[in-house]
Amino acid sequence: MEKIREFLEKYKEMIMYLIFGVGTTGVNWITYTIVAKTVNINLTIANCIAWVVAVAFAYVTNKIWVFESRSWAPSVLCKEIGLFLGARIVSGIFEIGLFPVLLFLGLNQAVFGIEGMVAKILISVLVIVLNYVFSKLLVFKKKS
Repeated sequence: MEKIREFLEKYKEMIMYLIFGVGTTGVNWITYTIVAKTVNINLTIANCIAWVVAVAFAYVTNKIWVFESRSWAPSVLCKEIGLFLGARIVSGIFEIGLFPVLLFLGLNQAVFGIEGMVAKILISVLVIVLNYVFSKLLVFKKKS
């Protein structure tokens, strides 16, 4: 039991990031599904809308539970939000730019009746890793 506790303490940040990364991915996929199924718009636009909603969710969960950034001072919030948004724009450009490429390459297969989900799944894995690196090294870095 002690070994498990030590493991959880040692890797708490990564475990929390994976939990909320999956949550953020879920928010992204659910938003994409709702928009793609209910609104008659291009799938790339549906993907963009899903990205915006997921980024808002990710900032809050990363700040509070993953990286435990405790300051709510306006100067800290502005810096964090700016860096977080900048990093997510970079990964968002990657996600949004790669999505139509993967569709063009034939990864537009449906999963559970939702067109383009194979591409969404592949991109999501890559984006989760990229976002962790950005958040850890740029946005919520601990002062030494």
